[in-house]
Amino acid sequence: MSVDYYVRLERGNLSGASDSVLDGVARALHLDDAERQYLFDLARRPSPPVTVRRRTPAKRLRPALQYLLDAITDAPAWVHNDRQDLLAANDLAQALYAPLLAGPRRPANIARFTYLDPAARVFLPDWDKAANDVAAMLRAGAGRNPYSKDLTDLVGGLSTRSEIFRRRRADHNVRQHRTGPKRLHQPAVGDLQLNFETMSLDSDPGLTLVVYTAVPDSPSADALRLLATWAATQNQAQAGRQEHLT
Repeated sequence: MSVDYYVRLERGNLSGASDSVLDGVARALHLDDAERQYLFDLARRPSPPVTVRRRTPAKRLRPALQYLLDAITDAPAWVHNDRQDLLAANDLAQALYAPLLAGPRRPANIARFTYLDPAARVFLPDWDKAANDVAAMLRAGAGRNPYSKDLTDLVGGLSTRSEIFRRRRADHNVRQHRTGPKRLHQPAVGDLQLNFETMSLDSDPGLTLVVYTAVPDSPSADALRLLATWAATQNQAQAGRQEHLT
C-alpha cells in the first residue's frame, strides 16, 4: 500500500478500496463485526447522482410476515426497519410494548420513544445502554441506506430535540443488535429479564424480526404468561366495545 493511498484512507476516501485492503484496515483497527460491516458499507456507497432515488424504509409488511408473527403465541415477536419503526407485532409483543404504543403516532418508533418519551426511562431499566444501542443502530442503518430521507429526517429531528442523542450520535458508534439479554419493566406485570434473538429478513431487505424469550420456569416466564392473559382480556374487552358501538 502506497503512502498516498494510506493517507487517502485516513481522510475517509474509501472509494475503490479493495476488499483485501478493507479487511486489512479492519484487522489493524480491531473492528468488531458491526464496525467492519459499516466500513464496507461506506466504501461501497455510491456517489449520489444528480437525482437520487431514495429507498423509503418499509412501513408495511407482507401479509405472510404478519401470519408468521401471529403464529408465535408464547413469545413476544415483532418486526422493525432501519429507522427503528415498529412495523408489526404479535399480541404478546403489543402488550409488552404498551408504553411504546401508547402514543397515537404510527408506526411507533423505538428511537423516538427512547430519547423523547419520559416513560422510556421506566420501561427500560438499562436506559443508558438502550440509548447507546439505538444511536449505534441508527448509524449502522444510515451506512446501509445513506440516501434515505425518512432516516435522515428522524436523525435530524432527534438531534434537534435531544442533546443526549446529539452526544451519542457524535460518538460514531455502530452496532448490530443480534442477541443478548434485555431487561424491561412492563406496567401490568412488573420487571422482566428476557433474552432476544434477531433475524434479518432476506426477502425484505432492511427488515428485522425480533423474538423475546424467558428462561423456562423463571419469574419472567411466569410474568410473560400473565401478560398473555392480560393481553387476551384487553383484546376481548376492546372487541366487546367495538361490537357495542356497531
